[in-house]
Amino acid sequence: MAEGLGRVSLVGAGPGDPDLITYKGRKLLASADAILYDHLAPESLLDLAPPHAERIYVGKKKSVHAFSQEEICAMMIDRARRGLSVVRLKGGDPFIFGRGGEEIEALAEAGIPYEVVPGVTSPLGIAAYTGVPLTHRDHTKLVTFVTGHDADGIDWSRVGQTETLVIFMGIHFIREITSELMKYGRSPDTPAMCVRWGTRPDQHTITGTLATIADQVQSDDIKPPATIIIGEVVQLQAKLNWFERLPLFGQRIVVTRARDQAPELTDKFRALGADVIEIPVIEIQPPADPGPLDRALAHLSDYDWIIFTSVNGVRHFLQRLDASPSDLRGLRARICAIGPATRRAIEALHLKVDLMPKEYVAESLVAALKPHHLAGKRILIPRAAVARDVIPVELTARGASVDVVEAYRNVVPANATARLAQLSTADWITFTSSSTVSNFVDLAAPPGTARIASIGPVTSETARSRGLHVDAEAQPYTIDGLVQAILNAGPAR
Repeated sequence: MAEGLGRVSLVGAGPGDPDLITYKGRKLLASADAILYDHLAPESLLDLAPPHAERIYVGKKKSVHAFSQEEICAMMIDRARRGLSVVRLKGGDPFIFGRGGEEIEALAEAGIPYEVVPGVTSPLGIAAYTGVPLTHRDHTKLVTFVTGHDADGIDWSRVGQTETLVIFMGIHFIREITSELMKYGRSPDTPAMCVRWGTRPDQHTITGTLATIADQVQSDDIKPPATIIIGEVVQLQAKLNWFERLPLFGQRIVVTRARDQAPELTDKFRALGADVIEIPVIEIQPPADPGPLDRALAHLSDYDWIIFTSVNGVRHFLQRLDASPSDLRGLRARICAIGPATRRAIEALHLKVDLMPKEYVAESLVAALKPHHLAGKRILIPRAAVARDVIPVELTARGASVDVVEAYRNVVPANATARLAQLSTADWITFTSSSTVSNFVDLAAPPGTARIASIGPVTSETARSRGLHVDAEAQPYTIDGLVQAILNAGPAR
């Protein structure tokens, strides 16, 4: 690499599902200084980049270009010359109708180091997510990719007889294209398919024949981006289409958890076909005054019990412990966890959990402690700044000395209102704590026609007290229980 120069990486983002980007592509985004991204590159991939990274939209739609191709190349070259690591994030694959060749020609002429990271091109993604193999021993051994963007410039007499024909960017000219194919001898009964937003939760598929597909596109008002597939393999879609049969396909679900904790829930919904909108209404921050927790840690060996009521409590307890002169060797207390996720966080530290209630609420935890002698025992509860007092009040009444210390705070994120407009299209809004409910309502966020799903009775009670109707409640009171509650509720009536 030339001294002082940065590097440009042309990265294929894949066909729409952000999980389909390559591992190398993810790594490059995580270390990028600047990202120039296209219209068809999933914007959620930008979250992989460091906070300091410059994000520049350079997308092109029909007759609407944010920047010309020459300007895009100039921006890449300028940033690389400044020593920056540049990612050119392109939908699909850079070298399949993606102008990747033009861009690396410009980089090569300017003496800029570059690399190309392939991506899943849209026909391959669509084939996988509709159950239509582009090749099949019983149907076809030949596939042709062609751009329909310049339909008049294609010799349809040559390409039209290929067994499987895949047409990019041809939706605006589908009537002309199908007419040309039939004119040059392709049977009007040839199976045909059009797919919009392939591999995404809003994937829209229509099937027909060469003679009918144009009318169906017009009737369904199919707009770009859409890909057309013509050939006998399209018949397999009715049998092998797995993606659009997922139980939550077509449903839009809002996740209100903190951004760093949302993936645990988001990934489960997406695996079931849902379109997930992350609208974090809560952010976990360190305590306003860490003094009480630090003093408790300094006397860690004095405690007989430590009660953890959340994963956040475990995490922030450990962070302050790591920053202190003490470590886990000072811990002699028995450990109580309020639920399985909290238990897993504790066990990840190679610590044993001595007690976990049958139901994951404060009342059940108090009941689980009933057989234990607590008079004169010292109990530490590291928890959120604002929380219910059921546990400390009940245990104090039994003669225990209870220290409740603030381990973390729940605050409203600075940009919490940025995505609230998307609520109007949501089918479900999920709440995983009373804090998410309160912050959501305080933001004056109207739920619209969306149904409400709650992680448990305490959260449900908060929702009802704030004027929300709860349509589904987790049982058990876990993330998996919340997902199952929505599955059990079924589609809206």
